[in-house]
Amino acid sequence: MKPDVLLKAMFKAAVDAALPSLCVPAHLPPKPKGRTIVIGAGKASGAMAKALEDAWDGPLEGLVVTRYGYRVPTKRLEVVEAAHPVPDAAGREAAKRIFEMVQGLTEDDLVLCLISGGGSALLALPPEGLTLEDKQAVNKALLKSGATISEMNTVRKHLSAIKGGRLATAAYPARVVALMISDVPGDDPSIIASGPTVPDPSTNEDARRILAKYGIEVTAGMVAHLTDNDTETPKPGDKRFARVENIMIATPQASLEAAAEVARKEGVTPVILGDSIEGESRDVALVHAGIARQCKLRGQPEKPPCVLISGGETTITLKGKGKGGRNTEFLLALAIALDGLPGIYALAGDTDGIDGSEDNAGALIYPDTLQRAAKAGINAKAMLADNDPWTFFNAIGDLLVTGPTLTNVNDFRAVLIEK
Repeated sequence: MKPDVLLKAMFKAAVDAALPSLCVPAHLPPKPKGRTIVIGAGKASGAMAKALEDAWDGPLEGLVVTRYGYRVPTKRLEVVEAAHPVPDAAGREAAKRIFEMVQGLTEDDLVLCLISGGGSALLALPPEGLTLEDKQAVNKALLKSGATISEMNTVRKHLSAIKGGRLATAAYPARVVALMISDVPGDDPSIIASGPTVPDPSTNEDARRILAKYGIEVTAGMVAHLTDNDTETPKPGDKRFARVENIMIATPQASLEAAAEVARKEGVTPVILGDSIEGESRDVALVHAGIARQCKLRGQPEKPPCVLISGGETTITLKGKGKGGRNTEFLLALAIALDGLPGIYALAGDTDGIDGSEDNAGALIYPDTLQRAAKAGINAKAMLADNDPWTFFNAIGDLLVTGPTLTNVNDFRAVLIEK
């Protein structure tokens, strides 16, 4: 199998391992005596709703919200679309309706929550005293700041009326079962979609500290909200969580292992570096380049042919005005660091099918990537300095375009080292 074909097959295996059609049916709870209310949010929630409908033969009612372009046809459940990563009015209205649906239920009722990455931006319900515009401004600032996903979602849940466990407490005393597809390092359920069904160990003070750390401007309303003890999120030990069950049905690690098996069958030794790698994209690229070089030249930690596989969510501190996402930024920095070292190929992509704000999942690099770019008059280092990796890879025809995958277990990176 050609190197780029193998890398694409590995990426496909990683995505397929997290498809809702495979993951949802195996984790469904028993049917309740009362109503079954289905709510959800995230890039995979539309596909999760479809998988639930196909597997559930009892009555269903409810609403899920997903990203624009990610809706799938359903018959009994309503699927609406909203903006990601910066929330919009459609997300606000969906969150309001979802919050209202789970109130006034009884012990005989079941709330099935379909939660996946992206749900934090899609469930945009500002608390009293704050506006959607407030949330949009904070989201934009966080996305540019280089904050980790854990830090971003700590702030988001404390500036929300529905996240940080508030959705589950609103549904009490109904039974709540949340099926989660993890897109966060460490699979922390309180961070996935900002934990709408999970007691929140973080505090308003934590949110204030993160905003101050990155110099993010806050309004007087935000200051008032984050200094009011009455606005604190529900905490571990709250009795209203006694009837809540959070189930992880797909994880980045499982997807990495599925990709590793594809490589193994082709006679290539997989080396999984980790499923929760964080940091600046270009810094993570330097580390991957160093390990790849050691494999190629020293046979350590593995002799070629081998492939380095990793997951997690890197960040970008935006300083330029270019286009692209964290995966293409990683790859451009990796290509520069490898400097045309023979026999090394790489793919990086977001498993949801969209890297950043463009229409590509990611891209690929080859040993001659920089050479081909130079012949086309493209300065790789200048492109990286301007945070413009999309333009770089688009110009040489090496973008990875899959379209929406309808799932999301975060970023996938594979660096293939030939003999």
